[in-house]
Amino acid sequence: VQLVESGGGLVQPGDSLKLSCTGSGFPFHAFQMSWFRQAPGKAREWVADIRNTGTNPTYHLAVEGRFTISRDNAKNTAYLHMNNLKVDDTAVYYCRAQSGLSRTYWGQGTEVTVSS
Repeated sequence: VQLVESGGGLVQPGDSLKLSCTGSGFPFHAFQMSWFRQAPGKAREWVADIRNTGTNPTYHLAVEGRFTISRDNAKNTAYLHMNNLKVDDTAVYYCRAQSGLSRTYWGQGTEVTVSS
């Protein structure tokens, strides 16, 4: 089982980034996908998730209206489109695949730095 995030980088406030998370070794289409982030010195926090069918995306209040989660089950990939990035969005971003209570997989993270 593997989840690989990509797309992080250094951007300026107001810029956009698109993160990707590609899964392998498990039935991606059957898993809810979520994005979390962990800022320096802070606990990991939930950012957004999307059902296995691609419906009902939900967002943390801090990112609602700026971030969009989506998925392409044919490509075994979930995405996080981030617009109007703020300094407070600086963090390592992780994707998580979950099915029920017993099957949870995490990626290794991709770093996003927002700085002027």
